[in-house]
Amino acid sequence: MAADNDGGTRNSGGDGGGSGGNGGGNGGPELSDSLKTFGAVLKVLREEARLTQEEFAPRVRYSPHYVAKIEQGKRFPPRDLVARSEEPLGPVAARVLAAAARSLTRRAGLASWFHQWAGIEEEALSLYAYECRVVPGLLQPEPYIRAVFDRRLPPLTEEQVEQQVAARLARQQLMIERPNTTFCFLIEQALLERRLGGTEVTRVLLDHLLEQGRRRNVEIQIMPLRQEDHYGFEGPMYLAETPDHQWVGYYECQEDSALITSQKAVSSMLQRYGKMRSQALSPEASAGLLKQMRGAL
Repeated sequence: MAADNDGGTRNSGGDGGGSGGNGGGNGGPELSDSLKTFGAVLKVLREEARLTQEEFAPRVRYSPHYVAKIEQGKRFPPRDLVARSEEPLGPVAARVLAAAARSLTRRAGLASWFHQWAGIEEEALSLYAYECRVVPGLLQPEPYIRAVFDRRLPPLTEEQVEQQVAARLARQQLMIERPNTTFCFLIEQALLERRLGGTEVTRVLLDHLLEQGRRRNVEIQIMPLRQEDHYGFEGPMYLAETPDHQWVGYYECQEDSALITSQKAVSSMLQRYGKMRSQALSPEASAGLLKQMRGAL
C-alpha cells in the first residue's frame, strides 16, 4: 500500500508503496526530467485536440486527477495510455506520444517503478500490503514518519526531512479520497513491540492504527510474534487491483524495487497473501491486541 517515493529519495514505509519507493541514486533526477517532458507533450497534444483534462480522462479510462499528475510529471504513464489516446487525440498525436514514451522507458531507473506503482495506487479498487520492516507508510502518523526519516542513512537535511514528511502526509489523503477502495494491511507484531522512536511515538502510532482500523474500508491484521505456520518469509509485498480487475504486485528490498505484472507471479503473491490473512489475528482480535499494547505503555 507501502507505498512511496513520496518526495524523490529512497525511504521506508511506503504504502503501498512498497516500503516507500526508490527514487534517489539510480535514475531519479533523469527520470524526473523525462517524466516532465512526457507530461508536457501529452498536455500539448490534448490541448491541440481541444480537450480539457475532464473531457480527455474518461476517454482514456483514467481519472482527471491521474491525468493531471501525469501531465505534471509526477506519475509514470501507464503502458496502455498511448493506445487509449489514439482515438481522442488522433493517430499522428499517438505516434508522437509513443516516441516520447519510448524515450521515457529507456531512461527508467529505480524511481520509475514507484512512480508507476503510485499511479496504480491512486486508481486501485483494492490495495493489500504486508510489512515486516516498518509500519506501511499509509498508516504512519507524523511522529512515526519523522522517526523513520531521522534514521535514514546517509542523513537527510532538515529541509529534506520536512519535504518527505509533507509528501507522505499528503499521500495518506488517499485513505480519505478513496472511500470505495478496500485497504488491507498485514503488520508484524514485532514492528510495534520494537517501539521505534520511543514510547510516546509508539503510543501515538497505536492510537492511529486503532483509529484507521475503524474506517469501513480499512482492515488491519496483526501477525503475532509466534506463528509457526507463517508464509511471509519471502518478505514484504504490495498488491493492487486495477479498475479493469487485473492484479499488480510491487516489492522493495534495499536498493532495488520491482513492479510485478506477470499474472503467474502475481497469482503466487496473492496466494501467499491469502495464507497470511488466515494466519494473522482477525481485525477484531488485532484491535484488541493494539488496545492491550497501548495500555501497557
